[in-house]
Amino acid sequence: MADVVLGSQWGDEGKGKLVDILCEDIDVCARCQGGNNAGHTIVVDGVKYDFHMLPSGLVNPKCQNLVGSGVVVHVPSLFEELENLEKKGLHCRDRLFISSRAHLVFDFHQRTDKLKEAELSENKKSIGTTGKGIGPTYSTKASRSGIRVHHLVNDESEAWGEFETRYRRLVTTRMQRYGEFEYDIEEELSRYKKYKELLKPHVVDSIEFMHDALSKDKKILVEGANALMLDIDFGTYPYVTSSSTGIGGVLTGLGIPPKAIKNIYGVVKAYTTRVGEGPFPTEQLNEDGEKLQNIGAEYGVTTGRKRRCGWLDLVVLKYSTLINGYTSLNITKLDVLDTFKDIKVGVSYSLNGHKLNSFPEDLNKLGKVEVEYVTLPGWEQDITQIKKYDELPENAKKYLKFIEDYLGVPIEWVGTGPGRESMLSKPVN
Repeated sequence: MADVVLGSQWGDEGKGKLVDILCEDIDVCARCQGGNNAGHTIVVDGVKYDFHMLPSGLVNPKCQNLVGSGVVVHVPSLFEELENLEKKGLHCRDRLFISSRAHLVFDFHQRTDKLKEAELSENKKSIGTTGKGIGPTYSTKASRSGIRVHHLVNDESEAWGEFETRYRRLVTTRMQRYGEFEYDIEEELSRYKKYKELLKPHVVDSIEFMHDALSKDKKILVEGANALMLDIDFGTYPYVTSSSTGIGGVLTGLGIPPKAIKNIYGVVKAYTTRVGEGPFPTEQLNEDGEKLQNIGAEYGVTTGRKRRCGWLDLVVLKYSTLINGYTSLNITKLDVLDTFKDIKVGVSYSLNGHKLNSFPEDLNKLGKVEVEYVTLPGWEQDITQIKKYDELPENAKKYLKFIEDYLGVPIEWVGTGPGRESMLSKPVN
């Protein structure tokens, strides 16, 4: 059976630490979607590891790791990330596998990503992407003109010729769309001839890989990237990523059936943040927002961009829970709220004096909603040294209980600091 870790808000919830803890007792860790636009930071024994495309399970020396078919792979970034991990002492090349069906991100995808953003910004409609080429790659995938890993590593006699033809055709169509931008086609093709041999030992049929693991009752953990509110279908479209970031993306990105999933863990930051453009109802453009940003060190792992900060939004979390069906929650960064005398929680939206029954799909509406808040008393003490859930201040427990009661989902873990030792387990009835 497989357990799944998913982001419940706009990303940056701290999924990596839960994955790291759960990976201590699993056999396989799999990424199902996204690319190197994701970012997880894991701190182990004082060493900080940054993950972008690779599964966080690589920190466990006994864990095999799969980059699934729903992921888009920028090969140069993959090997750069792998080398950076190895420099910090992780020996993981023989435990990393990549789906033959995964689509390739090329440098021209990254170039057109930025060209598209510049084009949109002229009309004040930029998305705020990472510029990593993720959207353009999913676009070529959907238009059936993309290039997959198996096209690159195929050893048949005419395989390289087919790969080169596909590549040149793809660049030509991008130039037809964006104009003749400066780009060295021959240099990139030359690099990929070398990458072909480097990549080949890692490539597997991911369907066979996953179902073999399931048939042998291996313990599997699926690591979702991004978060539900960035989902291409259910997020704040168009200010979203280009993949299915919810539970549906687990199934389509790995080729496993629903019955193979046991637990779905939703990771929830104790307040709300997001990077990029789009409406953000509980955002605090004031001292509270700045305080959350500074104490929480809210800068993107992948981009370094400052995150927008606001109070916890339970309307968003209720919507997220309906779609993903969380079996339990991990509340992260609770310690960031340590110094607040009062803590607000968004519990409903109103528009033109009428309470909304659900999260609105129309961003014009979302940008105009009024948020109803409940104010809860803070605990005003340092919780970073607490090692047991029962030792948390009563007001901290009341804050967590309020979240549980509103969502109808139990909290199983509470994060009180950056290290793996700062994760408190809470008994789930």
